[in-house]
This record gives sequence, C-alpha cells and structure tokens, in this order.
Amino acid sequence: MKEVAIGIDVGGTNTAIGLVDKDGRCLALSTISTNSFPTPEEFVRAVHACIQSLLSNAADWQLKGIGIGAPNGNYYNGTIEFAPNLRWRGVIRLVDLVKQFYALPVILTNDANAAAIGEMVYGGAKGMRDFIVITLGTGLGSGIVANGELVYGHDGFAGEIGHTIVDPSGRVCGCGRRGCLETYASAPGITRTVFELIAETTTPSSLRSVAFDDLTAAMITDAAKSGDALALEAYERTGRVLGLKLADAVAHTSPSAIFLFGGLANAGEFIFAPTKRHMENYLLNIFRNKVQLLPSGLTDNAAILGASALVWKETAK
Repeated sequence: MKEVAIGIDVGGTNTAIGLVDKDGRCLALSTISTNSFPTPEEFVRAVHACIQSLLSNAADWQLKGIGIGAPNGNYYNGTIEFAPNLRWRGVIRLVDLVKQFYALPVILTNDANAAAIGEMVYGGAKGMRDFIVITLGTGLGSGIVANGELVYGHDGFAGEIGHTIVDPSGRVCGCGRRGCLETYASAPGITRTVFELIAETTTPSSLRSVAFDDLTAAMITDAAKSGDALALEAYERTGRVLGLKLADAVAHTSPSAIFLFGGLANAGEFIFAPTKRHMENYLLNIFRNKVQLLPSGLTDNAAILGASALVWKETAK
C-alpha cells in the first residue's frame, strides 16, 4: 500500500490541495477559492470534502498525515495568526478544526518554512543540515534550517529575514515599519526600484512608458534580457541589498547553501549574479567562498510539495 501525505497551500486567493508520495510525486491535485468561505469552519469543511474526493480514486493509498503551509502560520500552536491577506481576522485554530475530521498528524507552519522543509525532503537541500530558503514573491519569506532542524524560535515566528531592516528611513512596508528587506527584494520591490531609477536618471528604457500599476517583475526581466540598461541596474540594486542581508544571515547560522525560490528567482543570473557578488563582498572573511547560492530544486507544485513534506519530517521524528 502506497503511503501518501496531503499538502495544503493556503493562499489569499486560492487554496491548493495535493496528494503526494514520499518521492515528491504529486498524484492528485485540486483547488478551492479561499475567500469564498465566510468562516474558517466552512473553509475546513470544504477542504475535507476536497481531500475525500482526492482519496476516493485511490483505494490502495494510505494517508499518513496532513501538512499545511499558510500565511502567518504558527507551528507550535497550529494557528494562523492575524494574516493580512485572509478574510478571517485574529487567531484561527486551523489544526484543531482539521483534526475534527482526521485522527492523523496535522502539521501547520508558514509558507516559507514549508518551502524549506520541502527543499530538505524533495529538493536541492537533501542531505544538508544547514541552509536557508528565501522566497522572492509578493513579499520575501524565509525558512532557516540549522543542525537539521527548522528554526522556529520560542514563539514559532523565527526566521523573518524579509522584515530585517535595510534602511530605518526607507520604504514603507506592509508591516507598518520602514525599510524592510522585502520592500526592496521582492516582485513589488524591484518595480519600486525601477520607478526610482526612472526619476533619478535619464537612462533610455522601454520601461519608461509603462504605468506603475502595470509594471511587473516579469516585464523587468524581459527588458533585462534585451539589454535594457535601466532594468539591469534595477537588478544590480536589488542584488546589492539582498546580498547585504544574506551576508548578515550567514553570520547567524553559517549555512552551506542559500536557495532562492519564487517569481523573482526565475530571473536567473540577473538576480543570482549581483546577489552572489555583493554577498561575498559583505561577508566576514571566514565565511567567504563557502556558501552556495542556488535555485530551488522544487519546480511544479512547489507549495504543495513543501506542505506535504511537513508530514514526512514530523513522522520521521
């Protein structure tokens, strides 16, 4: 009988649910609209119905547990706490709600931590005991693994590299503070950098004709591929800031590798090359040329794989 885990990725718009085996193969997949449900209880009933539908075509599969990646997910409490992109406010005891339907391990953490566990179980970090995963998307998430274990801290919220400060008087962040790393090194962050460059320079660029609300990170990457000097400078500035903060992170945990994951990481060498160069420049000399900067080994259905990996990591303890 094949052992499988459920991976659930709770997003602000949609929730993806997948059935995954120990080799990281996604055997079945479905999605529901997260914010279609007025209450967490109704949402969990819909998730349960979706899981039962996925399992109905698999009589020879044995479900070993359920892993959940969610915004502001707290591993210790099994809760989603004050997530800004969900319609349900306050503290949501999601694990308790799911356990009403299943007498199995149910593990929840934030989405970036899930990505780190996924990298360890299925991806490029197999066999590594010390590494960091950085997710470069709408924000900047991070998961830190030290001595083979994810770092959660005393309250479950450790590892917020995206909310370390680059400039105390810098850009306003969604968290309410100024100068957080994610306001510079993220998809919205690099678009802000482009418009700063448009204001500061006379450099010719195809991006000058694009309205702020229309500009995307993918458009900046396409411009960089065409040799657009302004787009290339935007990646250079982004890499400098990201490299600086990654050098700080290395000083804390001395990882053997840092993995970049998410939409902005798809820019390839446009983001990797300047980030690596500046990271090496800012590193304390005892760490130089020791830390690999790598793309994620997770590709299709990465968020679901990360969530499902929580089950295998937990049941192996």
